[in-house]
Parts: sequence; structure tokens; C-alpha cells
Amino acid sequence: MFENLTSRLEGIFTQLRRRGKLSEADVDVAMREVRMALLEADVHYSVAKSFISRVRERSVGAEVSKALNPGQQVVKIVNEELIATLGEPARINLTGVKPYVIMMVGLQGSGKTTASGKLAKKLRAQGERVLMVAADPYRPAAIKQLQTLGERVDVPVFTEEGKKPPEVSAHALEFARKGGYTVVLIDTAGRSQLDQELMAELRTIHEKVNPVEVLLVVDSMIGQEALHVAEGFRDTLSITGLVLAKMDGDSRGGAAISIRSVTGVPIKFLSTGEGLDAMEAYDPARLSSRILGMGDVIGLIEKAEQAFDQKDAQKQADKLMSGEFTLEDFLQQLRQIKKMGSLASVMEMMPGSMGQMARNVDPKSAEKQLKQTEAIINSMTTKERRDPEILNASRRRRIAGGSGTEVQDVNRLIKQFRDIKKLMKTIQKSGGRGLPRLFG
Repeated sequence: MFENLTSRLEGIFTQLRRRGKLSEADVDVAMREVRMALLEADVHYSVAKSFISRVRERSVGAEVSKALNPGQQVVKIVNEELIATLGEPARINLTGVKPYVIMMVGLQGSGKTTASGKLAKKLRAQGERVLMVAADPYRPAAIKQLQTLGERVDVPVFTEEGKKPPEVSAHALEFARKGGYTVVLIDTAGRSQLDQELMAELRTIHEKVNPVEVLLVVDSMIGQEALHVAEGFRDTLSITGLVLAKMDGDSRGGAAISIRSVTGVPIKFLSTGEGLDAMEAYDPARLSSRILGMGDVIGLIEKAEQAFDQKDAQKQADKLMSGEFTLEDFLQQLRQIKKMGSLASVMEMMPGSMGQMARNVDPKSAEKQLKQTEAIINSMTTKERRDPEILNASRRRRIAGGSGTEVQDVNRLIKQFRDIKKLMKTIQKSGGRGLPRLFG
């Protein structure tokens, strides 16, 4: 989402770091460029103006002029002010009398139902007994979509035919009390646009169930329109938090930077991919780090911990270093990498020069390459995966035909696999000396 903005800012900061000293004019030039980059990324003009004003004031003072590396100090100031703009982290409120009721609200197409499924899975993993409620009888297949998500995350879904959403919600709460559930997650109806009928219905549900949280799901890809949507809901309903959906989308991303400042409503979750694991608690420091091209090592580790079994990962690493690594092991690693979410979301978390290299790779092309690799290995026999040396010309033709690829694609994969094994043997012999600095 922040690819263009990150690229622009990295270019500006590189120029600043090259200067031994920074004059007020140098700072002004840099700030003008940063302001343009923010506006082009769809950051609200008042937010951009206030941000630049604060950064400039600090950057022309003693804080920078006395620093050993003035350029680096300006980057530090930008990071601190961006974190301040993004707002304080806010955690979901699970206090009071159980079951805790959470209302999920938003316009149609915002990703509200999917976000409900993701949140249900996250809360269940934290030990909560979750009940989801299908309170959207208007959108075709909305109930079925929630039931499908419920099956995937192993969370029951309460439904009632022929009842209005406020009644369904009240009955679901009573059912949850009797059933010993600790969280009731209500997926409310959306509309194509804000209207009084929608708001009246949401207020009635609110009165009947007294929720601890009303989370507004906002589509991050609609730009500054997301701010108007958030303001509309906030002005007529007691919104307690925001969920920014589709944060892995191909958009300018300015809404994520502006929305906290403009609406005053805290962001609580980011939805970062299609997978049901792709939802993370909002952390402004980590988001700022990603926007400024510094990566998000903590987020990357958390994704890896969720996707990889530690014992299996250690076993695979040992096999790789010892030269016993096979294409079967390679396939297993590819499947685990896919569990971490889209390649685009993983790439933007990588720090330093490694992150810069990753951002030069087209995520769609890389995703296609991964699928192709998986198809090729799946077309091999167990014996071929364990011993690629037996892959003669006829076997390679058969594998290409079975995977819908060309023989040269199969040849390329075998060569890459051999290169990896050769590199690991070299590293093992040298004790790791001479490894490239990936995190410079």
C-alpha cells in the first residue's frame, strides 16, 4: 500500500544523509518534497500541513544542528512525528460483564464480514469462547459468507430467519449468556452509502445489546473517502475503534495516516491480507517504520512464528546446512511461507537494503513464480523430489506437461535448487564468513 510513498521518502532521506551539514534552506527543500509525497499519497492536506510544520520546527533547531549526523537526525524526527500523527495504540476492550458484545459496522464492500471472521479467530486463539451473529439479512449471501467463515475458524454462527437485526442481536446475546460464551461478535448490515435507515437500525441494536466495542471497518483503498465514511459513522453512533481493511491493497494509503488525526477515533486493527490470520493489532511505531522503509522486523517475526512450527523449522535448517535438503523439504517451506500472507505484505516488512531489494521485485510476478514452483514439484514422484539427480530429459518433459509449464521452467528450478545447496555447503565450510550484509 505504501510502496510509492516509501520510495519517494527513501529518495529524500538519502539526499539528506549525504550532506555533512544541513542549512535551513536544505530543510525547507526536503520538507517541500515530503509534503508533496504525502499529498500524492492521499494524506489529508491539514494533516500533511501540521506534520510538516512540526518536523520543520524541530529540524531547524539545536536538535539537528548539534547532531553528529544531521540527515539521520531529521529522519529520526520524521519518524517520531509520524508516530504521533498515527496516534496512540489502542487495545480491544474486554472488560465488564460477560459476554462482551462487539458490533462490527461499515459500508457494503468494506471487508466487514471478513474482518469479523478474522477477529473471531484472533479472539478464539486468545482463549475466548466466541459466538458470531449474522445480523445482515439484506445482502445476498451475507449470512452464508459468515457461516463459511465460522466453519473455517471453528466459531459457531447464530442466525434467525424472518427477524429484524435488532431482534436477532438480542436473541443471540441471550443464547450466548445461557451457552457460556464470552464474546458475541455481531456482523451488522451495511449499505452502499450512509443513510438514516442504516444508522437508526444500528442505534437500536446498540440499545438492545450494550456493546463494549463498536468497531468501524473502513476500506483503506477508497482514499480520503474513508475519512468521510468514518466521520459519518462517528457523528451518529458511538464508534470506539477503527479496523483498516485491505491494507495490502494497491492504493496510496494516505487514509491510514490521516484517519486518526481527522476523526479522533483510535485505530485498533489492520487487516493485511486475504488469509484469516492476516489481521494485526495496530502499532503506530511499526506502521511508521514500514512507511519510512525501515521495515517491521517484529511483525515479520510474528508472522513467521504463526506460520512455522519451531521444531520443523530447526529440522529444516539443519538439513539445509548439512546438504540433506530435498525438493520435498523445499515444497514444505514454500507452503509455510504462503501461510505468512501475501508476498507484498511480507516484503514491506523487510528492513534496510534487504527491504529495498524486495521492493524492486514485482509481488504479482513473485506470487506467480511461487505457484509455478509448487506445481512443478507436485508433478514429481516422491523419488524424484528426494533425488533430483535422476531427472533425465524424458522425466523433465513429463513434469513440465503435468504442471502446465515449459521444460526450461523445470530446468531453471533444478538449477536454482542446486545453487542453494552449493551455497549452503560453502557457508558450512567457511563457518559463515563472507556472508552478505542483508540488513545494512
